[in-house]
Amino acid sequence: MAADIQHLSDIRLSANWMAAANYANEDSILYDTVETLSSLCRALNIAIPVGKDSLSMQTQWQQHDETKQVVAPVSLIVTAFSPVRDIRTTWTPELRLDQGETTLVLVNLGAQTPRLGGSCLAEVFNADDTCVPELASAACLQQFFDFMQQLRSAGQVLAYHDRSDGGLWATLCEMAFAARCGLAISLDELGDDAVASLFNEELGAVIQVKNSDLAAVIVLSKSVGLAEKLAILGKTCTEKNITISFKDNKIINKPTAELEELWTNVSQHVQTLRDHPDCAAQEYQLISDDAHTGLQVALSYDHNEDIAAPYIARGVRPKVAVLREQGVNGHIEMAAAFDRAGFDAVDVHMSDLIAGSVQLEQFQALAACGGFSYGDVLGAGSGWARNILYNNHLADQFNTFFNRADTLTLGVCNGCQMLSQLQAMIPGAAHWPRFERNTSEQFEARLVNVVVTDSPSIFMQGMHNSVLPVVVAHGEGRVAAPHASLASLLRLQHVVLKYTDSQGQPTQHYPLNPNGSPDAIASVCSADGRATIMMPHPERLFRTVQHSWHPHDWHEDGPWLRIFRNARVALD
Repeated sequence: MAADIQHLSDIRLSANWMAAANYANEDSILYDTVETLSSLCRALNIAIPVGKDSLSMQTQWQQHDETKQVVAPVSLIVTAFSPVRDIRTTWTPELRLDQGETTLVLVNLGAQTPRLGGSCLAEVFNADDTCVPELASAACLQQFFDFMQQLRSAGQVLAYHDRSDGGLWATLCEMAFAARCGLAISLDELGDDAVASLFNEELGAVIQVKNSDLAAVIVLSKSVGLAEKLAILGKTCTEKNITISFKDNKIINKPTAELEELWTNVSQHVQTLRDHPDCAAQEYQLISDDAHTGLQVALSYDHNEDIAAPYIARGVRPKVAVLREQGVNGHIEMAAAFDRAGFDAVDVHMSDLIAGSVQLEQFQALAACGGFSYGDVLGAGSGWARNILYNNHLADQFNTFFNRADTLTLGVCNGCQMLSQLQAMIPGAAHWPRFERNTSEQFEARLVNVVVTDSPSIFMQGMHNSVLPVVVAHGEGRVAAPHASLASLLRLQHVVLKYTDSQGQPTQHYPLNPNGSPDAIASVCSADGRATIMMPHPERLFRTVQHSWHPHDWHEDGPWLRIFRNARVALD
């Protein structure tokens, strides 16, 4: 419901059925379940075009002359998918704190007396309660959908979260965690049982609306027949404390950070066993660190300015070889980014160069892409690099390309790792490091902050001192080089990007520095700035819509489009 879906009937379902066929009364239960779902889908005009049946969910064996048997209960996993008109309008659980006075409203589709059967609370206390939540009617779900879409059209929802596992209590906490804020909540409108109100997992959702829109939201709920389903819960607080009141008594009053630590506790213990324990501890410490305010943006340039437009208008599009090897999957985004900046992007596979059907001399720019070259089984870009180093024809081509004064080279992720091992061919790259396994010992896929340093990199011109979020996705991104080489990189200002904390300062703290690179190094360049390599993926964020988080006032272009526009200007 948080997505911009035009009609409920646009949704399609995939149904994965599991049952032990021909066992006891399991066939009858399966039949009833199929019939119930089928009736609901017909009432809502929703189709189930795909699915899967696993009807052998039983096994038996002999043990000491005794037949043992295990039977899995009938179960169904439903996955919904639909066209979305505009993903930029999708609501998230992040509460907005920049919209003045707001109110949290529960849209409660459940029974007047909440049913706790099957809830997390019932499971924890082994409650023998077979009365579980269920949808009252198809019409109720249609009313809810219509209500949400009308709120979307009116622009009256700031944040949205369905009532999740753990009930209203988990829903509210998760919204507060996302915004790093406090809440003042009252359960008075939800009945006489505070525990049931907080922990039932009936259908419903919590929305955040401006106080100035609240009356209109209530009027709209009446028009779709949901007026009795709305309950005013409370508001956000700048004080980072979550308070739950019931009948003038504060039944819960805890710091948001303390509750988030409890919420994260099990995951943190698992992470300690699975990953590097120091990294797990550092990530856990950020929860209670008031100085950690999350992702930040501070741009030293206007990212909406198309500095390449005058050059594009001339109709000349320099050719960039978007280079990939077996397993590389980032070439489409890379080509799209260069295309947007006025390049003629050409898909070049290493096999094309080996066969001689394509020559690097045809291009003015080279972009080596990321994404699991050789499945990463041959080391961090090593297999790719050796394919060049040990082939005289390829080595000559690359050496000639790098030494031409009219070329630019960009390496990202696997491409960064590969090019770092070709440093002997690249003028001014003698001090480049290699990239080894992350300190966390895990593949890191995150959105992190970096700062653009003052370097000769042509790709970063005009961006110095900017702090902005970028995607990382790598298992081997930790900078590794002799101390003297690192010192030279810093002294010569060949470091291009550094991982930062919330204050824009370079950091070693995990996961803000996702791989443990010394001096927070995320990118380096050659002495003349014509070659730049980096572990982050700017090509995945050249449009605002590609960011999982961004300031609300950004328009179409993401700030990372600037590096591709810089390249276009430089090659005019």
